[in-house]
Amino acid sequence: MTILEDALAGRETDVISRAARVERMKPSIMEKLVASGRVVIMQREGKPPVGIGQGIRTKINANIGTSTEKIDAAVEIEKARVAERYGADTITDLSMGGPIDAIRESIFRETSLPITTVPIYQAVADAGSFRAVSESELLALIEKHVLEGISSIVIHAGFDRDQLEQLRESRRIMGMVSKGGSFTAAWMLEKDRENPFRSHFDEICSILAEKDVVLSLGNAMRSGCIHDPMDEPQNKEIENNAELARRANELGVQVIIEGMGGHVSADRIPQYVARYKRMTGHRPLFVAGPLPTDIGVGHDHIAGAVGGALAAGAGADYLCYITPSEHLALPTVDQVKEGVIAFKIAAHIGDSIKYGLSSRDRKLAKCRRKRDWEDQFKYALDGDTARRIHLQGQTESCSMCGKYCAIAIMEEYLKRS
Repeated sequence: MTILEDALAGRETDVISRAARVERMKPSIMEKLVASGRVVIMQREGKPPVGIGQGIRTKINANIGTSTEKIDAAVEIEKARVAERYGADTITDLSMGGPIDAIRESIFRETSLPITTVPIYQAVADAGSFRAVSESELLALIEKHVLEGISSIVIHAGFDRDQLEQLRESRRIMGMVSKGGSFTAAWMLEKDRENPFRSHFDEICSILAEKDVVLSLGNAMRSGCIHDPMDEPQNKEIENNAELARRANELGVQVIIEGMGGHVSADRIPQYVARYKRMTGHRPLFVAGPLPTDIGVGHDHIAGAVGGALAAGAGADYLCYITPSEHLALPTVDQVKEGVIAFKIAAHIGDSIKYGLSSRDRKLAKCRRKRDWEDQFKYALDGDTARRIHLQGQTESCSMCGKYCAIAIMEEYLKRS
């Protein structure tokens, strides 16, 4: 039985109990949320399970992986280590160059987080072109990834030929910016066939159910710039993904909906999140960013964190980080760290909107009042960087104010018991 089937049957299981314990939630509540499809649990053999969805802490994902232009397996493995060290909840390997199988194997060996893949990426890389990918090879690769122990896969099944025609006629500036979506769409147009992930959907779900792998339904129709508002192709994709999610659940497969990622103007983020949640039965919503501006190039981790905080606060459950190199290059190891920390902050702010202020912020504030530096570093999301910056000041206090510290001055006049 899968996690979802056990939850629907009301059977208490170890994986649900462990996920509930991490989230400080009663197992019975977690079980009901899983049964309703509002929470999924990613698992990896011998590792702690990760819950994603309603009523629990917002999670973040870190993308890594080689490209056809830059292949350094050792660097990608170090990125995976750094992502886990600085607080990522999951890792997605998007490798398209070099020894892809070996890279994935090393990431498994060097990390303990749930791993997601987008099988069409490797299918295209192995074949040398999307034109050369066969449906049987694609299904075989999905099965290969599942048998290797991945926790989740992404497929772009939410669109058909009619939507591609609508996209052709649209007034979008950016068109389609999803890489996996573009591979799928180009294959459909080249072969004059319907979406292979839709045609083989039940078969894919059967493969996933064998190892209880979570299905992530990708959003190929997302916006690529803030001047491209939600349109009919995107709305139809939400409807299709909601229908596919219901079918996957019937087949015992847990589902995450990818949506509203990419570029969305800040004023639209809350209403778009609400629309996705309403249309998909409040299933876990995974958003990339979103970026609420297009001019932050080189600093898109900051822009994305702003959008991510707004999205999480409005109800998004799972954020895909963005690094400073977004739109420009593969991220470096240091940029992976920057992206993870930026989105840890975004998720924390989002959770403060959804669930109320955190006791961790209160504890740090009390340490700051006492000028207790070490405990400030302990409660900070990135205490290592905070400590390094403070020590650069070469003073026991703070080099910004020195002896003229506002808190210290007023303590003399506003004594506290």
